[in-house]
Amino acid sequence: MYILEKLLKQVFSFFRIYQLSDVYKHGGFDAFFTFQGVTTLLLFLMPIILFIEIFRSFFVLKKGIRGFIMPLIIDVANRLISRVIGISVGAFCIVVFKPYALFETTLTWYWFAYAYVIWELGHFIYHYLCHKVRLFWCLHSTHHTPEEMNMSVSYSHFFLEAPFSDFIRTTTCILLGVSPLMFAMVVVIDWVWAELNHLSEDTLKDASFGMVGKFILTPSHHRVHHSRNELYLDKNFGNLLNIWDKVFQTYQPELPEVKPEYGITRKVNTASFWDVYFGEIYHLAKDVYFAPGIKNKLKYLFFPPGWTHTGDSQMVRQNRKKQSPKVN
Repeated sequence: MYILEKLLKQVFSFFRIYQLSDVYKHGGFDAFFTFQGVTTLLLFLMPIILFIEIFRSFFVLKKGIRGFIMPLIIDVANRLISRVIGISVGAFCIVVFKPYALFETTLTWYWFAYAYVIWELGHFIYHYLCHKVRLFWCLHSTHHTPEEMNMSVSYSHFFLEAPFSDFIRTTTCILLGVSPLMFAMVVVIDWVWAELNHLSEDTLKDASFGMVGKFILTPSHHRVHHSRNELYLDKNFGNLLNIWDKVFQTYQPELPEVKPEYGITRKVNTASFWDVYFGEIYHLAKDVYFAPGIKNKLKYLFFPPGWTHTGDSQMVRQNRKKQSPKVN
């Protein structure tokens, strides 16, 4: 009975039932027209869409649900870990760095636009480091191991990635003047869009969004980001805005002739929780252990994935094929 009660509590938490109930208790239906109410409804909608994807995959498309299982297992594991380790890096950064902010934004549309551009800069920095520094890649690789794209992938993260990303994104925003309230509004939009960006081809076949996709990053762009195709590796680090990818020349639209192949370049046993969750950490530890000298050991930690001390490195920049189609 105890275990069933705990499982039921986790299900309610996953669907944000408790949050919905709290909003209603504090203001009835009118409370859902407030910022907190709209936020709660949006976050409640995300797992609903996920389960629609699961239902369609199993009953309509007859594809089964294998591609959903491991990300959801990882989400359960992270929930168990979070019960033991409570990490609130975002709140810590706001308290510590707010006195050093260059200025502070107010609640106006133009400052909101500024806040979102700055948030995307912080997101780009964190995301870029995750792909270019092997130690940080170990935190991020769990998110890239699924070989199918669907909304459950948004739940597949190593538990230490969130504190790392929160530190960089929050610090960037606070130091560059984004107020805590504006910051909270931006986070909600980013969170919702990040989950929608993982919609499968079965749910949203043409995800380029036409002309709109020239100005924002769509699920099509994020499919590129999750692909291991040579052309698509290490592209589209932003979440909603493509401004920083264009500035730093990491922008790449999905091309009709290059179908995304999801996953990472290393062969992964996607049915193994150990390999998906700890595989990259294991291989890094192994490389560091056998590397000769402290200098090479440090290079394995902080150089890009694929670097080796033997001279046969397989880093993305080195392997990019010259005959690949050019970025539009």
